[in-house]
This record gives sequence, structure tokens and C-alpha cells, in this order.
Amino acid sequence: MTASALPNQNSNPRDWPTVAAQLADRQLPDGWELVNSSGFARVAHNAEQRLFYKEFLPRSPLESVKATLRGSRATRARIHNDELRLAGFKAPQNIAWGALGSGAEYLISTAVPGHGVDDWLRRQLPPGDPSLFKKRRQLLSDLGQAVGRLHHTGFVHGDMRTGNVLADYRGGRFHFAYIDNERNSRHKVAPGKFVARNLMQLNMHTPQELSRSERWVFFQAWRRQMRELSETEANVLARESFAWAMRRLAAKGKLVTSQ
Repeated sequence: MTASALPNQNSNPRDWPTVAAQLADRQLPDGWELVNSSGFARVAHNAEQRLFYKEFLPRSPLESVKATLRGSRATRARIHNDELRLAGFKAPQNIAWGALGSGAEYLISTAVPGHGVDDWLRRQLPPGDPSLFKKRRQLLSDLGQAVGRLHHTGFVHGDMRTGNVLADYRGGRFHFAYIDNERNSRHKVAPGKFVARNLMQLNMHTPQELSRSERWVFFQAWRRQMRELSETEANVLARESFAWAMRRLAAKGKLVTSQ
């Protein structure tokens, strides 16, 4: 097993390769617990140390070929975390990484503060509560501004579902961080088709969870950051991303009525 780690992380350096090997073997060192994840990853969390472990499981037999050409998923996640942080965006800080005996790779990174935007929209600021109306709109406006700034800078998130954007409310406004960054990309100008996909992913909420007027609050804030787009281009992106999300929700059987 090989591993790398940031120097001077604390006064008592941890044996990260051993921790990773135990977690990969489904053993749980003190303070660690497994958390739900996709079928292509194994994830554990240490709440006291505020750390996450992610083991990248092969998606297909071709993954090793792709890794040779583009870098492994773990390598890309590490690089893209660093890119976001260097550009002034919030993302996990890489702590340790390496290869496991199985051939899989792992990445240990810091937890970033906040809860998924999906959790805010469904549980912490649920729709229909008049007392939460103003703060819920602020969440969507602040989110639109943050995502617009990300896109304006040329970044496109590889999987911008609302669970992969964490929101932390402090100082009277929401602050955002991006996780699961292995499929991110950065361009001189973010391609429209990639931006549309991000907007579609953020729109993957039923009309009961997120109204049209609330989506418009988000879009207006996003649009103010995307000054390079004409009004026509921006409106097309808004309409197409919403329609795309509704088609996907309908295909998943999640729409109560046709929209």
C-alpha cells in the first residue's frame, strides 16, 4: 500500500494507510462509522476528527484504462478539490490518499461545514411554512449567486445534485461548499451543455418541493453572475434545464401530476 499525506497535519501524525486498510476491510477504527454512499464508493465519517474516508470502487473493467488516460477517480477528486480551494471556493481539504491492496484507491479529506441544499429545502426550511419564507428565498438567492460565480469562473461540477452542495448559514447569509468533485472540469468559458446539465441537476426537485417562483429566485441570482450570456441564451438555459429535470423526474415516477 502506498499513501501520501499533508505534513504537520497535527502533533501526533496518524497512520493513514492502516486506517484506510481497516476501513476497506469493513473494520471500524475508533471514531469511524460507515455512511450511505453509491455502489461505486465506500464512505466513512469520523465526526470527532471531522474527516471523511472515501474508497473509490471500480465502475467497470474499463476504469483502469480510463485512469491511465485521465487519472484515477481518487486522483481527479484530489486535484479538483485543490483547484476549487485555490480559486477561492470551499471544498474538502485533502489529508491523505493512496492505493489499497485490492487495487482500489482512497482519499481522506476534511469535512466541510453545512448540510446539503436538499436537506435545507426538504427538512430545515420545508416548503409551505410562512415563517420560513424569507430565509428559504435567501437560500435560493445565495445559491444562485454562488453557482453563477462558479460557472462564470469556468468551473462545471461533475454531479451538481443539491446533496453535493453544502450550505452553512452564518453571519446572516448562506455559504456553500462543493463535494464529490472527481468529475469536475474547468474551462476558459464553461460550455453551455455542461452548464445546462448542472442547472438540470439542481432542478431535480418536484414542484411540491420547489415552486416555479422559487426556481426563478435562484435563476435571477445565477443570471446576474453570468454576464457573458445574452438574455436569450440565459432564458433558453433556464427553460431547457427545467424541462430536462421534469422529464427525468417523470421517468423516475416522481411527478404526481404532469408539469
